[in-house]
Amino acid sequence: MLKRLLRKKNHVRPIDSATVPDGRRVYAIGDIHGRNDLLKQLLDKIMKDDGERGSVESEIIFLGDLVDRGPDSAGVIDTAMQAKETFGNVRFLMGNHEEVYLSAAAGDEKSVRFFNRIGGRETILSYDITMKEYMELDMTQLALRIPELFPKEHVDFVSGFEDQIIIGDYAFVHAGIRPGVPLSEQRQKDLRWIREEFLSAQEAHEKIIVYGHTINDDVVETGTRIGIDTGAYYSEKLTALALQGSERWYLDTSA
Repeated sequence: MLKRLLRKKNHVRPIDSATVPDGRRVYAIGDIHGRNDLLKQLLDKIMKDDGERGSVESEIIFLGDLVDRGPDSAGVIDTAMQAKETFGNVRFLMGNHEEVYLSAAAGDEKSVRFFNRIGGRETILSYDITMKEYMELDMTQLALRIPELFPKEHVDFVSGFEDQIIIGDYAFVHAGIRPGVPLSEQRQKDLRWIREEFLSAQEAHEKIIVYGHTINDDVVETGTRIGIDTGAYYSEKLTALALQGSERWYLDTSA
């Protein structure tokens, strides 16, 4: 009954008339997955675009999955930390890959095994360890080595990532939301891991949902959601959504 009532009340604005508050400009960056080279390119494009559009309160939101799969996850974290220090108004969402990264960083062997299966091998090798040493360690030994390998400042930084950010008519999350559940009651697991139940939902949500997590060749826009994970780690295309007032536009590294 509660879900049916929520569906009746969720009369969100159509996507083309959704807005962010006056005087604000928002850039949301999709899944980076260890591509520090592309992140630096995209940040340069964002800074150029922001400078050309005039002075307002600008902010950058990373939608999560900074790490794994690509070759330089450690570098991505360094660049993200530097962006926060340099630009100030930068926020980060916790992706499912960050969740597993933190569990592996704590030395949990089960998490280390899973971490390796989903792209963590590349993350580990982006730190101060040779391929030879990595190959010679069994999983028990690797679980003991990772807490020494991952810098505390990286782990502390990632630990501070958020689960959702709401600005105007938009809600920014990593993976999606559980349909029919208020944003204030969403579970961390769904915000970081959900896929098909969210993608197949037809009903309106409280906000337009901006998310990553699910790879597509290009940006996906429906009446209820905007997906901007364009598979940067293999496609060379890292994408950002930009919002100001009722306008939205996209920047990416494909050109």
